Amino acid sequence: MQFDPNELEHSAVYKLLTGSIIPRPIGWISTIDNNGVNNLAPFSYFNIVGEKHIMFSTAKNKGNNKDTLNNILQNNEFVVNMVTEEVVEAMNMTSAEIPSNEDEFTYANLTPIDSDLIQPKRVKESKISFECKMIHTFTMPHPENNGATMIVGEIVIMHFDDDVLLDNYKINMENYKPVSRLAGSNYSKIGEMFSIKRS
Repeated sequence: MQFDPNELEHSAVYKLLTGSIIPRPIGWISTIDNNGVNNLAPFSYFNIVGEKHIMFSTAKNKGNNKDTLNNILQNNEFVVNMVTEEVVEAMNMTSAEIPSNEDEFTYANLTPIDSDLIQPKRVKESKISFECKMIHTFTMPHPENNGATMIVGEIVIMHFDDDVLLDNYKINMENYKPVSRLAGSNYSKIGEMFSIKRS
C-alpha cells in the first residue's frame, strides 16, 4: 500500500512514522525559565546531526509552545540527559502535563545538579548528559496541529559517568543500558548486537 501524508489524518501519519522509524533515541531535555523554575521532558524526535551538534523537535500542545521550547527561546540553553534502564520510569513521569510553575525534577523525584557552563540543571541520575547552546530553530507549519519546531544545539561540554567509559573514548554498552522509543507505549533495550565492516 502507499499513502499520501497530505490526505491522511494527523494521527494516521503519526502512527505510521513512529511505528516504522524505530528505534529512536530519547533526548531527555532539561531547561530553566526566567523565574528559575526547572523543566524536564523527553523527546524521541531527537538525534546527533554533526560532530558537536544535537537536534530535537517539539510539537505544539493544543496550539501552544511547550515549556521546553519557551525556555530555550528565552535563554538559548538546554541539557540533553540520556535515558537508561535505571531512569526510564522517571523519564516517563516527566512526560506528564503539569503546570508550568511546577518542577519536573521534584515531580519525578530526580536530583537536579548544576551544569558547568549553562543555567539549566542536569539530571544527576543520568549517566550521560550534554550541555548545549541553541544555535538554530526552524518551525515547520502544519494546518492541523500548528506545526513543530526543530531546535539545533551546539554541545559545549559533555558529562560521562566513569562506569560507561572504556579505553579510547568508547562506550561500555553493558553498563550504559540505553533505552529507545518505539511506537505507542513501547520502548526497547539493547538486544543482540552484530558488526559489519565497511566496504
